[in-house]
Amino acid sequence: MAMTSAQASPLAPEWLSVPADQARLDAKLWAEDVDRGADGVVRVDGVPVTDLAAQYGTPLFVVSERDFRTRAATFRDAFDEAFADLCGGVDVFYAGKSFLCTEVAHWVREEGLGLDTCSGGELAVALRAGLPGSRLGLHGNNKSAAEIVRAIDAGLGRIVVDSIQEVALVGDLAVQRGRTANVMLRLTPGVHAHTHEFIATAHEDQKFGLSLTTDQGPGQGSGGDDASSPAARAVADALAHPGIELLGVHCHIGSQIFEPEGFELAAQRLLGFLAEVRDRHGVELPELDLGGGYGIAYTEADEPRPAREIAQAMAAVVGATCRDLGLAVPRISIEPGRAIVGPSTFTLYTAGTTKTVRVDAAANGSEVLEDTSVTHPRRYVSVDGGMSDNPRPVLYGADYSAVLASRTPEAAPVLSRVVGKHCESGDIVVRDVYLPEDIGAGDLLAVPGTGAYCWVLSSNYNYLTRPPVVAVVDGVARLIVRGETEEDLFRRDVQREPASPGKAEPATDSGASRTA
Repeated sequence: MAMTSAQASPLAPEWLSVPADQARLDAKLWAEDVDRGADGVVRVDGVPVTDLAAQYGTPLFVVSERDFRTRAATFRDAFDEAFADLCGGVDVFYAGKSFLCTEVAHWVREEGLGLDTCSGGELAVALRAGLPGSRLGLHGNNKSAAEIVRAIDAGLGRIVVDSIQEVALVGDLAVQRGRTANVMLRLTPGVHAHTHEFIATAHEDQKFGLSLTTDQGPGQGSGGDDASSPAARAVADALAHPGIELLGVHCHIGSQIFEPEGFELAAQRLLGFLAEVRDRHGVELPELDLGGGYGIAYTEADEPRPAREIAQAMAAVVGATCRDLGLAVPRISIEPGRAIVGPSTFTLYTAGTTKTVRVDAAANGSEVLEDTSVTHPRRYVSVDGGMSDNPRPVLYGADYSAVLASRTPEAAPVLSRVVGKHCESGDIVVRDVYLPEDIGAGDLLAVPGTGAYCWVLSSNYNYLTRPPVVAVVDGVARLIVRGETEEDLFRRDVQREPASPGKAEPATDSGASRTA
């Protein structure tokens, strides 16, 4: 990117460049129908964000319905095309944990996708939106009996079993209901995706899945000897249980992954395991789910791969591996979430207090040796939300970008840090971004890429109410999730009963007897 007359700050990370044109929106960060009007105001499908803020307030999550649907269809079509000659196509399950509400579940159904859920609550949303059970999955490392029964009664297309104990639990509950449960086994293939350790999910030392590693010790299951892997014993138990229809195996190697090599290696290892199942049990399991985790661009430094490119690379590996193993190609399924909803959404904030602090580069972690008596400015811009609507920066150190959205940016760009209003020094929304020097109270800031794992992880910390979610399509905005009010918060409080005349008020609350 070309440099302006403004100089890069020594406090900025190496990947962050000074914008040559502050009015420009980096297309890879935004929904396709987001642009900046002639008046400098950012628009979604022609609707100015100033109008959205006036009608719905801020903070506000703004979803482009058209962009969501387009990205869902892109994954569906790209993988169907890549795998058409191998197994007739691919089943795409939208990962509801990234963002889910009843309206979004309708979009998923209408675009022909399945929906992956991780709890009874997410399953309830999917069923409320009219998705048939056959197009739903249920994940979870510690499902309750009630959640499993709900899934069985709804005729779920797949219950993804996460442990040997759960094989028996699901099978027994299905027998009690006079049903057969459709089961996939979640395996940990030991593939280390290049991602944050907290969101990497295929290495051995974590809570998810059944290991492919042998000699895990006694007491792991009834099938096979103690030298076999937990995955092998789970297969034996599932095949032997009258309440289980074992469909195949599943893995998920992590999140925010940009390269296809991790998916390819996971596919090779799981197909090898399916060949072992065939050789040992005489059964070729018909399905293989390769999970999700496809990365998106949060900043200029991110370069996500197109869905078609990932699909073709995975299809080539699956086809070649199955040929080498003499294995029929199983029906493949994938679970994109972030890659569909993430870029389709941005969060709109109103700026408030601003201040400039001075920092020496060495204290900021710079490797450049300099006179520590020389300091550099960093602008702090406070907004009316924060870690209550986006906890990812404090959880994972996640990076985001931001733009001035309510007018044309004309002042010189300065290194800034967008922060929230919570009583935490770590309450950072955007750690490093160049923003116009004259940003002040009342200006609107837009943070792109907030569709996934922001609203769903939101909280009422400091008793802030959770923001509304608005969908825009065909130049019309409509509310799809109502924002909370203070009355909503008060409704959860158990109000103290007024004392009867002449009777002393109890000194303890009703919980005392439960904990005594």
